[in-house]
Amino acid sequence: MNLQEYQAKTLLATAGIAIPRGRVAHSAEEAAAVAREIGGPIVVKAQILAGARGKAGGVKLVDTPEQAAAAAAGMIGRHLITTQSGPKGDPVEAVLVEEQVKIAREMFLAFTIDRSQGCEAVISSAAGGMEVEEIAARDPRAILHVSITPASGIWPFQARSLSTGLGLSGRAASAYHDAVRRLLTLFRELDCSLLEINPLAVTADERIVALDAKIGLDDHAAYRQRLLADTARRDITDPVEREADHIGVSYVHLDGNIGCVVNGAGLAMSTVDILAHLGGRAANFLDVGGGADSAKVASSLRLILQDPAVRTIFVNIFGGILRCDVFARGFIQGVKAAGANLPMVMRLVGTNQEEGRRVLAESGLPFIVEDDLEAAARRAVAIAAGGN
Repeated sequence: MNLQEYQAKTLLATAGIAIPRGRVAHSAEEAAAVAREIGGPIVVKAQILAGARGKAGGVKLVDTPEQAAAAAAGMIGRHLITTQSGPKGDPVEAVLVEEQVKIAREMFLAFTIDRSQGCEAVISSAAGGMEVEEIAARDPRAILHVSITPASGIWPFQARSLSTGLGLSGRAASAYHDAVRRLLTLFRELDCSLLEINPLAVTADERIVALDAKIGLDDHAAYRQRLLADTARRDITDPVEREADHIGVSYVHLDGNIGCVVNGAGLAMSTVDILAHLGGRAANFLDVGGGADSAKVASSLRLILQDPAVRTIFVNIFGGILRCDVFARGFIQGVKAAGANLPMVMRLVGTNQEEGRRVLAESGLPFIVEDDLEAAARRAVAIAAGGN
């Protein structure tokens, strides 16, 4: 679950982090009114959850309220296509209107979970702003990394190590240390999976200001962050993805024609990869999870069938916690309820696989069952391309 920039910045402000003056606007008239309140140069930013907005025209620098209104009118009600939004883009329902901050330099600062170390991590870089990912790929030494033990939090020497690596000193270094401590506390209090500030600006008077913010909440902690979780859910713009969230499965719409049903995010990614490797394209990323019951499996199939581009369905179940027979019964239930008549390639391996395959065979439905992953994927790709 991700929050919009303006929502994330509100949380930052409550934690004592400096942000630009401004607020969200849902119309051109409201954007002009906010610009008048602020006075001076303004930045108008489309509020979508995908990044890379600047290059896509989703960030405009203007000088007057009239220009702010024009910029907002050019964004609100339209889809913004970025390198991270997918080909259809994300609908813009609001813009953030803020003052332009006089920037001396830009940095990158993020907090996340380092699963390999089993702890929190702070990542920072002097290469802030756009294309930080590309910079990190070209020069990994440009990225500073500090592991945080849960019991101790960040030690002063770790904060100093980061600020020294960034080339900060004096008042700016002190402000950076304070920001890191406050943001780590916020990261923990909100059960975040990611808290990213990019760019984190150093101003001419050596203040630290968050110019952009991205907050991702841990789905498994939604019951502890109900207000924020509900806020994040309201901002899911794709109706199918919203329904998937309601069902409790992970669904992302893609641009292919092979509908995928898998259990496990890693398996979903490898399934998308092998289809692409064999010349096919996945229509979706759908992870029903390890503990799905028959009803959830059936509902998941309904999500896929809403996509008119789907030509075949590829089921790749590697059953551990999710038993193959439970999946098979749920899937058959879904197929019959939806009246689905698309070709369906099934690969079921794992707990109770023999029982699962028996259930499929006795269903009377024309499933194509394969034991080998590559063989199954190759069959799905061929069918989607018009073969068999």
